[in-house]
Amino acid sequence: MSKAETQFVYVTYIVATRDAVWQALTDPEVTKRYWIHANISDWKPGSVWEHQRIDGSGVADVVGHVIENVPEERLVFSWAAPGEQSDPAKVSRVRFDLAEHKPGVVRLTVTHYDLEPGSGMERGISEGWPQVLSNLKTLLETGTAATLW
Repeated sequence: MSKAETQFVYVTYIVATRDAVWQALTDPEVTKRYWIHANISDWKPGSVWEHQRIDGSGVADVVGHVIENVPEERLVFSWAAPGEQSDPAKVSRVRFDLAEHKPGVVRLTVTHYDLEPGSGMERGISEGWPQVLSNLKTLLETGTAATLW
């Protein structure tokens, strides 16, 4: 399988508004409640984003650049370990697509693509995304994230 063919797609339905889901994806104060990292960016195309630990160290475990931002509809950014961001073979992409499934229910599709086949990143996201999305859904629907880590 080539890098272009390596992707994971996750779909979840969340009882919330698109605005609430969007805020949960882009507001660092919300991301740290369910992701145990703060996603830091101004979310403008071309801007840097960092997936920073919440221990106060300021260390980013994942970094990238915003590729596309259509508020409450689509967010796309690159994804790499900090020391690997200049190696195209190590950079993948994440796309969040939000759509109203029915009033009060959002269909969130997360596509993580351009992954290096057999990489540690590929293995990590196959376990990580289901946990993150479960936490996100639980937080938005109940007000409290599950403790999965």
